[in-house]
Amino acid sequence: MMAERTTLTSKEAALYLGISYWLCLELVKRKELPCIEAGGRKLFRKESLDKWMQTREIESIK
Repeated sequence: MMAERTTLTSKEAALYLGISYWLCLELVKRKELPCIEAGGRKLFRKESLDKWMQTREIESIK
């Protein structure tokens, strides 16, 4: 039995957020999107992406 993954790749995170892969990488580069850097890869936790979306959503109506 394999352990369940707790992170998403950049492509999976982009799909989860509904944005392009390139925009995902650009947001990481600008330090706007939280990620974990591991061995040259960028990994994302769903919980962090959910918090990021919630914050952006709240800011959009201020």
